[in-house]
Amino acid sequence: MVYRKTILTILIINLLSFGGLKAETECFEKVSRSIFKFNMGFDRAILKPVAKGYNKLPKVIRKGTSNFTSNLGTLLSVPNYLLQGDAKGAVDASASFLINSTIGVLGLGNPAAALGLEKQKEDVGQTLATYGIGSGCYFVLPILGPTTIRDSFGMIADTYMDPFAMVTLREKELMNISGSKLDFYTIKGASTINFRGENMTNFNSLEKNSIDMYSSMKSIYLQDRAKKINNSSDSSDEDWGNLD
Repeated sequence: MVYRKTILTILIINLLSFGGLKAETECFEKVSRSIFKFNMGFDRAILKPVAKGYNKLPKVIRKGTSNFTSNLGTLLSVPNYLLQGDAKGAVDASASFLINSTIGVLGLGNPAAALGLEKQKEDVGQTLATYGIGSGCYFVLPILGPTTIRDSFGMIADTYMDPFAMVTLREKELMNISGSKLDFYTIKGASTINFRGENMTNFNSLEKNSIDMYSSMKSIYLQDRAKKINNSSDSSDEDWGNLD
């Protein structure tokens, strides 16, 4: 417990210290480039081959997986909409989850979209931005990829606010529902593979045409985060949009 509090304190200090920096500022570029190189190796050796196999599955299975993981992600939006003072967004996100979880058969379908309830996902990083907290410097994490000081703090905070993460990763029982860490990592893994599979062509094109892949990925990430924070109409609810 003391260890967790110490880590949290350090993160808060970093957030306050570096939050005023623009995301274009790189505090750890050499380290980030090394980590990025490792991540690219991981992608080529493991993630890309798995995603290729996933893409061979019937479309109905892939669509169902995408809907299911996206529906669970909606749970995190509810408390964040409330913190942003957007009651309508919270109600719509709750309704979307309930409709897709029932009529949509545990989220495999997405009837809520037909009712106009498909909204952009909100996370703690976006919520902090609405309170005027700057992104802080940009860096890259192993496996998890690009982030900023604000968004890295947000990722940790997400696991305390997301009902799904609370039930699984933190193994807390909510409304007689319980889960395990394995459930959390399984769903996150499925979401990552689905995203990688859907963007196979985009990734290949980006890798082929980029003079500096690191800089290209940085630009895409920061642009996508800016769109989501500003609730731009052309921003997808999926991580990084579609890499266009």
